[in-house]
Amino acid sequence: MKIAYLFSLLLLLYTPGILLAQDDLDVIKPRWVNFTDGHNALYKLITQQALEMLGEREKEIAAIQSKKDWNKRQQWSKEKLMEVVGPFPSKNPLNPEITRSIQKEGFRMEHIVFQSQPEFYVSSTLFIPDNLNSKSPAIIYCSGHTLESYRSATYQQVILNLVKKGFIVLAFDPVGQGERLEYFDPRTNLSSFGNAATKQHIYPGAQGFISATSHARHMIWDGIRAVDYLLSRPEVDPKRIGITGRSGGGTQASYIAAFDERIYASAVENYITNFKRLLLTHGPQDAEQNFLHGIAKGLDHPDLLLVRAPKPSLMITTSRDIFNIQGARETAAELTRTYQALGKPENFQMVEDDAAHASTPKNREAMYAFFQQHLNSPGSPADEPMEVLSKEDLQVSASGQILTSYPSKRIFDLNKESLRNISLSEEETRNKARELSGYKAPTEKAATMLTGWFQREGYIVEKYLAKGEGDYYFPFLLMKPDRPNGKAVLYLDPYGKKTDAGKGDQMEELVLSGALVLAPDLVNIGEMRRGDFVGQSEYEGQTYTLWFGSLLIGRSIVGIQAGDVSRLVKILKEDAGADHVYGLAKEQMSSVLLHAANFNPSIERIALIDPMPSFRSIVENPDYNPEDIDFTVAGALQSYDLPQLLTYLNESGPLILKTNANDSEATQAQASVRKKALSDWMLAKNPPVLNK
Repeated sequence: MKIAYLFSLLLLLYTPGILLAQDDLDVIKPRWVNFTDGHNALYKLITQQALEMLGEREKEIAAIQSKKDWNKRQQWSKEKLMEVVGPFPSKNPLNPEITRSIQKEGFRMEHIVFQSQPEFYVSSTLFIPDNLNSKSPAIIYCSGHTLESYRSATYQQVILNLVKKGFIVLAFDPVGQGERLEYFDPRTNLSSFGNAATKQHIYPGAQGFISATSHARHMIWDGIRAVDYLLSRPEVDPKRIGITGRSGGGTQASYIAAFDERIYASAVENYITNFKRLLLTHGPQDAEQNFLHGIAKGLDHPDLLLVRAPKPSLMITTSRDIFNIQGARETAAELTRTYQALGKPENFQMVEDDAAHASTPKNREAMYAFFQQHLNSPGSPADEPMEVLSKEDLQVSASGQILTSYPSKRIFDLNKESLRNISLSEEETRNKARELSGYKAPTEKAATMLTGWFQREGYIVEKYLAKGEGDYYFPFLLMKPDRPNGKAVLYLDPYGKKTDAGKGDQMEELVLSGALVLAPDLVNIGEMRRGDFVGQSEYEGQTYTLWFGSLLIGRSIVGIQAGDVSRLVKILKEDAGADHVYGLAKEQMSSVLLHAANFNPSIERIALIDPMPSFRSIVENPDYNPEDIDFTVAGALQSYDLPQLLTYLNESGPLILKTNANDSEATQAQASVRKKALSDWMLAKNPPVLNK
């Protein structure tokens, strides 16, 4: 039996026409240590460029010495923050509704629903201590990324301690959490995204970035309107407003306090670090934790506190947090200089405890003491055990979910409403597409390395590595016909270079017709597909982390890939001797080719097979395919979309072909006819315009 098996294996290895080792289309081998980290190349490129930008910021901060210079920097930071987040909506009537009031021992709860934007409802609870004799200090509590929001036992421990110490507390549900789930099963009132609240943010958050708005904008505005509601209450002292929150709540607290000057004291827990250390560890986090082009604009975490100085600020940190402690200490050092220069060093504090990403008694007591000092409400800062309130006690809306209790809009609806008609000229459109995509035209031909080749009937297949934009090499196949006709086709497939490279496949049809065919695995594709780095922002196996990272630095994955496409065009013309270069892209790679062809006139003709229709179609679809996001450009829809880019190539007669690839009834003969027809059109001297 073993002999028969070995004989069969030898036949497979050496029989002509099979030659398994010969037809291996992978370029990078496991032991090539200088090239085997390609799946991390994109993130490393983003990180490298981000660190360069952050390095420039560090130099600017280091040069600040006087109070006058700090005031200038503070004003600059305010303007930049508004630039990357704003503009905010107009203030509509809150139309607050107290859905019910519950008396507990020592305090009462009022459950309140208000509209932060027209028909955009916010569920919240106001905790009011008993026996208030005068206007009292109030604290807004922002919940972190837990699906139950402020109903979490961890957050109740903080809220109820603050209430017992005499503070009015307003806790509200962040969008996508608590009673504001946007993706859920109305039959069960449970999330359709599982237990991860972050997915309720990243999924619509990406749509917001494409349309040039942001999840952060809406969440900050919710917080600003929460302040408006607090100030409408007769029990609240408007000069003693505080805010706190942990993790994702720390994000909200730092943002809201940065944009609302009415907040006097801010205590941010388990969030503030700096982008340098964040990028070197866990990478960019959820949608609302990223500002569109924020790093490129010169902003970093310290700016969120800098704009508040010298108002009281407390950083609450832990030694093993996902938000790196080294970055937190570096931010604290910068803020210490700021507060000293502004004459209020006592108004900035940092507390640090030995823990992971967690709330600790030491940190909670430091926070209570901070608010007691700065909101003038003396008392014991001891963290006392609290009885957790029931789910029934904390239910705000009638059904337990805003969307089934009120005719509320979702973030999806707000993103869709932000879409505008685009009316730029061709030159303006291309300039904006270059700017927003972050495309960088190569200045010289990429270095290449031939790693091997093998013969097929009528052509050879060469395997190469090419130097990309950064310190990485990416693989490509170059198929050379025995009888070349001077034409070359750059073949882009979202599933990698091997997809159509087999015998009898589309690439062979092209090469046997006389064309050079170059098929690459660009960054994030095929052998360069991201591997062990996933990050925190993931949905249905698709990580958004790389895309979030690219938009922070004013780039896009599409723009980076399009730059490497232009490198390959140079290789085809200068090394391979092609007289004419054409492009063929399938599915999402159509976005990459459309950008490259608009920026590089050496790409004379394109064919798009089952192309992505538009960026707008993603924003307009509440259930879009998350795999499309990497092929979009953040901010694009205020200036351009894919149909505009296609229009500007009409003179070259682009082909748009819909194959109905999922049609199981398509016969092999039909597929063969289609491949031949596509090859004939692609290589024709004057191909007909066949947009169909």
